[in-house]
Amino acid sequence: MRNTRLIICGMSASLSLLFALPAAAQSFKVQCPVSTLMHPPVQDPGNARRTIPNPGIKCQHISGGDGYATMADGSQTYLFAFGSLSGRDQIGKGKPGTLSGAAFNLPYNASNPDAAITDPAQIMRTGVLDGNFPAPLMAIDEDDEFFLTLSNVGMIMRPDLFEQHTVHFHGYANASAFFDGVPDASAAINIAGSFTYYYNAPDAGTYFWHCHITPPEHLQMGMVGQLYVRPRQNKLPSGTNLWTALYTSNQKAYGNTTPNSNGACTDILCTGQTPLPARNTGATQPAGGAIYAYNDGDGSTRYDVEYPIQMMGFDPNFHFVGMTFNPEAFTTLKDKYFMLSGRGYPDTVNTAAISTQASDGVSRASQPLPSLITIEKSKGKTRALLRISDLSITEFTTLATIGIPMKVIAHNARLLRDAAGNNMYYDTNSITLGGGESIDVILDATNIPPGTYFLYSTNLDHLSNDAENFGGMMTEIHII
Repeated sequence: MRNTRLIICGMSASLSLLFALPAAAQSFKVQCPVSTLMHPPVQDPGNARRTIPNPGIKCQHISGGDGYATMADGSQTYLFAFGSLSGRDQIGKGKPGTLSGAAFNLPYNASNPDAAITDPAQIMRTGVLDGNFPAPLMAIDEDDEFFLTLSNVGMIMRPDLFEQHTVHFHGYANASAFFDGVPDASAAINIAGSFTYYYNAPDAGTYFWHCHITPPEHLQMGMVGQLYVRPRQNKLPSGTNLWTALYTSNQKAYGNTTPNSNGACTDILCTGQTPLPARNTGATQPAGGAIYAYNDGDGSTRYDVEYPIQMMGFDPNFHFVGMTFNPEAFTTLKDKYFMLSGRGYPDTVNTAAISTQASDGVSRASQPLPSLITIEKSKGKTRALLRISDLSITEFTTLATIGIPMKVIAHNARLLRDAAGNNMYYDTNSITLGGGESIDVILDATNIPPGTYFLYSTNLDHLSNDAENFGGMMTEIHII
């Protein structure tokens, strides 16, 4: 990854008998710098004698512990889980919990509910049995520096397990193995310890993340989440030619890229960037701006609303055994709950957060992400971007639509475009993903009549909530 600086931002500490330790003995360390060499302080426009935090630095604080999720048939399932210790108000609304340094470093209180929780005692009070399912959503912009702190608060339902946790950004270009979260080459975070991961945002796209400690177990138990990177094309001033901006970006990144007669990059290093479109279509950034899924150079990935959707499944027997101090049987692992973003149908279309009581007796949003897709044509919104990922460890799943085609624009965070700059997008009514894959789809409702449509799994056994034979991996698309 270009321009990467390796910064060791935290150290994990090994402490036994977590719950017997006073807060002062704990080693939680939460860090979020307001400036770096890459992102120096910004002059305050209202006061020439002071600076403000650079908005190109983003931060997030998460906990590693356990929790419960409510399945669509009403039963509760035990989780190993990540929880949110910053951006909590945004997470509860189904939005990313990633913040600028200015918001992250405010004191956490009723006036600043999104600020990071940094007091060790409060980290424990809030983080224990307070897992999110899926894990807290993250979103950053290209060229950002991202500081992600993981604090391991332990598993109150499994005090016999002194489990370490890590964060691994799956498929995310990171030059440093030290921050990759694979414990063989990186660091693992012990109970009562914190570690701050550092990332320099690479190319735009839909990624995902998970714990890399005994991955089959921790992924099955719920330690999976979504991440996406927004393209720098979103920030272009009105009237800017998109093709010229992408060409300039490639020149800046590699220095020796030149366009051929078709406008495509001729240097082999261009394979790391989005290739230029085969021709300059004359597309420009419209007045008032627009948002895109990728740096496309032709406006073809523009969208109006976006929905992160994570395909996942649970084996209830495995989760029950995981809570009852018995050995887990991996050979008989079989998912029976199938979900989109932590919910089975009909809970997928419930726009309210699903809450679960934490260890302090307070109910908090444990499943904050609905999967209801709404396209309001009456407000001029016709294009919805679905950021779909799959972190199942047992199943391949096909998702289909009826009545509204899916335009597939990217796979595994790479725009579907050949080396000559030709868009390889395709329209389909179904996509199939296995664990470790992501796909970006645009639903264009311009010529679609208003009504209710469905996004659902064509694997019939995936349309169930365990013994309840209706539900599972399905949601609704409302075109208004």
